Amino acid sequence: MFTGIVEELGEVKKISRRGAVTLFEIKADKTLSETKIGESISVNGACLTVVQIGKDSFSFEVMPETLKVTNLGILRINEKVNLERSLKIGDRVSGHFVLGHIDCLGIIRKKGIVSGNLGFEIVVPVKFIKYCLLKGSIAIDGISLTIADKKSNTFMVYIIPHTLKNTTLSFKGPSDKVNIEFDMLAKK
Repeated sequence: MFTGIVEELGEVKKISRRGAVTLFEIKADKTLSETKIGESISVNGACLTVVQIGKDSFSFEVMPETLKVTNLGILRINEKVNLERSLKIGDRVSGHFVLGHIDCLGIIRKKGIVSGNLGFEIVVPVKFIKYCLLKGSIAIDGISLTIADKKSNTFMVYIIPHTLKNTTLSFKGPSDKVNIEFDMLAKK
């Protein structure tokens, strides 16, 4: 379980295939500290298990289904990813409870200034819009955000400068695909 508060931007160092499994090696610093093989790390919001640890990186095995329902399958070498270590009992929950189980891919329709704030309008499959609650939480690429508006198949979030600077959202724009996990309380 995670909080949706990104700890650092990692960098895709290597992508290789082993039969049906894809191995991602991610360069990291802060999230690598005290991490052990078998622990869970949120990579762009997807809960992945650490299978190898190197001097400045860790590796994850990813199944075909995960590649299909997330944006991990379109990652490229040197691309930045959002990283967060799993929540420890007793830690503060600064964002919201994020499971790391991606519900769908969203597509950024618009990125721009709305009423003086940077906003992202994101399209999701219409069957999921019912989980978008106004002022409710949502995780986009593992980032805990608040839904500001919604329409028939889109929702809007606004980004503070700190979040923009410290997450992959600074690199994202129209037509980019993002991992979406709706708040588990909204899915109840």
